[in-house]
Amino acid sequence: MTNDVTSRTSVIGKSTTRLRTTRLRTTRRTAVAAGLALALGLGVTAQASAGGPRSVSGKPSDNITRVADFYGAYIDAVTDEGGGDLADALRKHYLTPALQQELNVWEDTNHADGVLQAQNVPLAWKVTDNGTADHTEAVITLTWSRNQTTKLIVDVTRGTHKIFHIGARNIEGS
Repeated sequence: MTNDVTSRTSVIGKSTTRLRTTRLRTTRRTAVAAGLALALGLGVTAQASAGGPRSVSGKPSDNITRVADFYGAYIDAVTDEGGGDLADALRKHYLTPALQQELNVWEDTNHADGVLQAQNVPLAWKVTDNGTADHTEAVITLTWSRNQTTKLIVDVTRGTHKIFHIGARNIEGS
């Protein structure tokens, strides 16, 4: 019986020693990771900002805001079931009549959506100010998949805030 008790004790002792060693290694790894995070500036701020609320702002007088509003609402309209009337209304509100006619011809020729210059709807979009003197030029980056994007050039009048050009090239053709 003594041998049974001794062998049980030694097995338990080894198990406890292994457990302590594992805990010590885990604690050391955690401490090293925390030290590296602090040294690299990846402290609590990064964790807080990752889970914090997001905000979006804009002004109706800002053409880049207007282009972003248009593309966001337009993509929602063509994605949502029954959004066709909204997509048409958005085109009438944001696009010049001449561009609307131009896009209708382009769509008949290419069998695709003229605003998106594609047959599909993108997963995401981004609007970037490209700067010009007499009008606003924006670059729209449409994301189709993880590694595939398309860039469009969108030109907006400064006075009426209407989009008068959408294409792969700017109005000068470059």
